[in-house]
Amino acid sequence: MPISKARLATASPTARTKKTQRPAARGTARESAREALERSPAPPFDVVESKIHVPSLRSGTVSRTALVNRLRATAEPIAIMTAPAGYGKTTVLAQWAVRDSRPFAWISVDDRDNDPIVLLRHVALALHGIEPLAPSVLDTLAAPGTSIWTSAVPQLGSALAEFDQAVVLVLDDTHLLRSGEGLDGVLTVAQHGSEGSLLVLAGRTSPKLPVAALRGRGQLSEIGVDRLALSPNEAQLLLRATSADLSLATVAGLVDRCEGWPAALYLAALALREEHDREQDVEAAIQFSGDDRHIADYLRSEYLAQLRPGALRFLRRTSVLDRMCGSLCDAVLDDEGSARELEKIERSNLFLVPLDHQREWHRYHHLFRDLLQRELAEREPQLVPILHRRAADWYELHGDPESALEHALAAGDLDRVAAIVTEIALPTYYGGRIASVERWLSHFEHEGLLERYPGVALQGAWVHAIGGRAADARRWLDAAERGTFKGTLTDGCSTLSPWIAVLRAALCRDGVYQMLADAESGLAGLPPDSLLRPTALLLLGSAHVLLGEDERADAFLRSAAAEAERLGATDTRMVAISERSLIASAHDDPAGGQALALQAQELVDHAHVHQYVTSAIALAVAARAALRHGRWDQARAHLAEAERVRPLLGQALFPWLTLQAQLELARAYLALGDSRAHTLLEEIRDVLDDHPHLGVLADQADELETDLAAMPEHGNGAAAGLTGAELRLLPLLSTHLSFREIGEELFVSRNTIKTQAISVYRKLGVSSRSDAIDRAALLGLVETTRRAG
Repeated sequence: MPISKARLATASPTARTKKTQRPAARGTARESAREALERSPAPPFDVVESKIHVPSLRSGTVSRTALVNRLRATAEPIAIMTAPAGYGKTTVLAQWAVRDSRPFAWISVDDRDNDPIVLLRHVALALHGIEPLAPSVLDTLAAPGTSIWTSAVPQLGSALAEFDQAVVLVLDDTHLLRSGEGLDGVLTVAQHGSEGSLLVLAGRTSPKLPVAALRGRGQLSEIGVDRLALSPNEAQLLLRATSADLSLATVAGLVDRCEGWPAALYLAALALREEHDREQDVEAAIQFSGDDRHIADYLRSEYLAQLRPGALRFLRRTSVLDRMCGSLCDAVLDDEGSARELEKIERSNLFLVPLDHQREWHRYHHLFRDLLQRELAEREPQLVPILHRRAADWYELHGDPESALEHALAAGDLDRVAAIVTEIALPTYYGGRIASVERWLSHFEHEGLLERYPGVALQGAWVHAIGGRAADARRWLDAAERGTFKGTLTDGCSTLSPWIAVLRAALCRDGVYQMLADAESGLAGLPPDSLLRPTALLLLGSAHVLLGEDERADAFLRSAAAEAERLGATDTRMVAISERSLIASAHDDPAGGQALALQAQELVDHAHVHQYVTSAIALAVAARAALRHGRWDQARAHLAEAERVRPLLGQALFPWLTLQAQLELARAYLALGDSRAHTLLEEIRDVLDDHPHLGVLADQADELETDLAAMPEHGNGAAAGLTGAELRLLPLLSTHLSFREIGEELFVSRNTIKTQAISVYRKLGVSSRSDAIDRAALLGLVETTRRAG
């Protein structure tokens, strides 16, 4: 069953675990980590592996020994490295990684990491390369709809706390993180590191942290432009590496003009390398400016203009790629030999950054790429969409539809974007990538586009329905029905009709009988392996429940649970089992109801779906089952979990499920003498006002209201409630045992049992044991088939 989620709790920072660092030779540690990673199973989620490797150092790189030594001595747990593009942040960090005895977990941040779960997956894999993480940690990050605060962050933090060595966790290019949630999660995880561990955040702008507070507590080290700027001696080494041999005085003047900016100096060096006249070199150095616009102008006139046409075309046209390999460049350029061209560019130190140890994947320095993209837009604007379309072709052919989607967007090819979104939106959403999917859908907000692309409109309708956005869900669904679909859905359907029918059944806008008809129609049109098939079966079973046809309902719900297990639809299975538990309990099968309730609860815990709105029904069913067996503390724990998602019930677009969950919760609170039962009754009446045709649920609401009215004021324990001892006594009161025999079973005296029984009678508003048993059975506190003899 599709579900919604919300951030429900913030993981509390945990004291840093005190462990003794075990120094080891850097090379040996790297070899051991690599061997351990190769032996460990592949992670159960897709990541960009090139992002988690420490970048290789290019030949001719200036050694920043003094700065690196200062960084190695950093004692604070957090370090922020902030400077504009081209200040050599990545290079310094890579040199540090080579010289430090601690292992480095490295993440090169990009736009995808604005989805918090994607960022945490890359963090996990980087740490996994140091010490293999438990499969359960990786499975948590792969689980559909994982909450970073209730599941991912705590588990990843606990895993880091178990490391036998201090770790340096580096996030490079943090200025690309526009979402603060992912960064907050990484900060919380990092706080679990061993003594001597360090979190390094490097980017063009300072990350959104409480800098003043961290600084005041001595927990923050700050590395800025003043420490990253090259000294005249370092700048001279850089220039000599590019064959620009200038005097120290001339270099000092150039450093002063560039304010020590390594990228500007490097750009100047590349330009000066083409000059042969010593006096011209000096003049060019003196006139060179560190201003971005000036650098671009200088490169256009003095450097790019000197390149051979073929090389310049290659640079300009491949600038549409944020990362590149030989095969991809061949496809984009419709040519051959790109791998050799990339090798030439790398050898010439032309701002090409290797992304993996095999040096297969590269990217341009951001500043250089910006310039190349401007050149392409000015000189060959008609080629831009063509190049992006070719890139999209290559990525689709190589099984990366997300990258294909981004290039299709850049090409303005909405037809292709729509086809890809139609194929991957829901699987990606169920995989926890909510932010990514909602960004894709935002490109189709215009009403005309929704009708033009009904497949996208349908996916959006499901996503909005899951997220509790009623108006948007209905608007997108109406657009999907008006449009004409041409294509194939992810399950092989060539028509939208079955999907629309199932969604209409879930929304239940026209009453139970129409819900049943829609569910039957949708099921008939779905392929056997459609991910939507378990949902259709669940809706069929639920419709029969609402009609009071429990035997037929149970058969469909059993099939729904089996199909959901086969296809991995955990939330659908959880709801189906919960519904079956309700049926069993209603038909005097408390043992069966209890067993099914435990199954549903295990799924909630195992799949980490406590924050899903659909978990409310499973938690409510588990609470009532616990109450029937006198496990009052367990029942309260289940209800506390349900309270976290209870606010979402009012937003959920599946009224039948909302009402069932509210009814079960209200009955549990009534049994415990909790005033929240009255509040829930008001919420139930609100749902019925909007959806009056929900079958037997309306009658059940009337019964609940009657039960609430029958209880005397405070007579059901509304003020104090039944104590734990009294709740343990209730199941035994409903047997043939005498007070003396009950006392023997509970290891207390007969008088104690008698005193507790009288207190129970008073709180339940009755005057005899038999009346107490009847009242307790009505409240669901004892099994209805057990009575005193």
